[in-house]
Amino acid sequence: MSDMSIKDVIRETRSYYCLECGKCTAVCPISRREAGYSPRSMVEAAITDQGGGLLYDGRLWSCLTCRRCSQICPSDVRFSEFTRGLRTVARGVKQEGHCSHGETIQTWMRMMADPELKQNRLEWLDEGLRTSTDSDTIYFVGCLPHYDVLFNRIGAQGLEIARNAMKVLNHLGIEPIVLADERCCGHDLLWEGDIETFRKLAELNVALLRETGAQRVVTTCPECAHTLKVDYRAFGGGLDMEVLHISQFLAQQLEAGELDWGELGGRVTYQDPCRLGRYLGVYDEPRRVMAALGLELVEMEDHRGRALCCGTSAWTHCGATAKSIQVDRLRQARATGAETLVTACAKCQIHFRCAMDDTRLGDEIRIEVKDLTTLVAEALDRKT
Repeated sequence: MSDMSIKDVIRETRSYYCLECGKCTAVCPISRREAGYSPRSMVEAAITDQGGGLLYDGRLWSCLTCRRCSQICPSDVRFSEFTRGLRTVARGVKQEGHCSHGETIQTWMRMMADPELKQNRLEWLDEGLRTSTDSDTIYFVGCLPHYDVLFNRIGAQGLEIARNAMKVLNHLGIEPIVLADERCCGHDLLWEGDIETFRKLAELNVALLRETGAQRVVTTCPECAHTLKVDYRAFGGGLDMEVLHISQFLAQQLEAGELDWGELGGRVTYQDPCRLGRYLGVYDEPRRVMAALGLELVEMEDHRGRALCCGTSAWTHCGATAKSIQVDRLRQARATGAETLVTACAKCQIHFRCAMDDTRLGDEIRIEVKDLTTLVAEALDRKT
């Protein structure tokens, strides 16, 4: 795919079928905030562009790849994949998006693509959390420990999420494999168009995961779940094992009658992550878990398939537009009267916490934010 041309991207993403009806523009969060941008305008520019000028257009990096547009497109144009493909072509002419954190995150991803790199990714495991070397279940941690270091100032809860996931799995009698040499899944590099490095990460992870002989991978990150389950297969490195986001796994355990926890009570609202919802179609499972926790779920104005993205993708172009989207989403959360905004993606939580760090907005958008995994762990504590 790294050798693709603009014409290849247009053909493979059904962009020639665009009717210019404008439905994508009507639902695109970026189109509502940035004049001159819309998914259809980008497709038109690509089709009419003969000199490759679009590859130098900053708008190419504005797209959230949230799939709101594709969901409503009557011609089934795959706008998000169109954007990803064009970014790949753009990288071939030395163009790339602006990382909001000085390439820190992309740098550690690229470091992990070195097969000679030796890591120790297990020091976060607290005493009492039980792992195994021959379990049928792997807990894929992802970049959670790294996020805690980078976003400590705003109260990121990456390690809390990871430890609580382990606590829940142990409660179910599962002592999962946790890989000391696990690599970043490569999601962000893929969606920024760095296919070459993504492939290296995928090959390393696939080899590590297959070597365990496990039958199931559980992750607390929707982007890891989609990457391991869908993108690895699409790029030639599929896993012969079940891949589940923890909300799916917990819903399965509920259905089997395996979970026994205390009820929390309280009113909450829920942020549907793009990769979990619109990409994997997982909407009901997190809601079933919240209901089992005794939580009253009050939906935001935009929810499920219409949920508003948390504002930025792959840590790119997180500026005034992203902040505006985050603030609007937090206002929707506050309008529900909920006490807590429940997330199922560490990035969603980080982005909302970052927006709330703006002291100028104060209590207007402030709300408690907790990961679904953390709430389940709290319910287990209450039961014991």
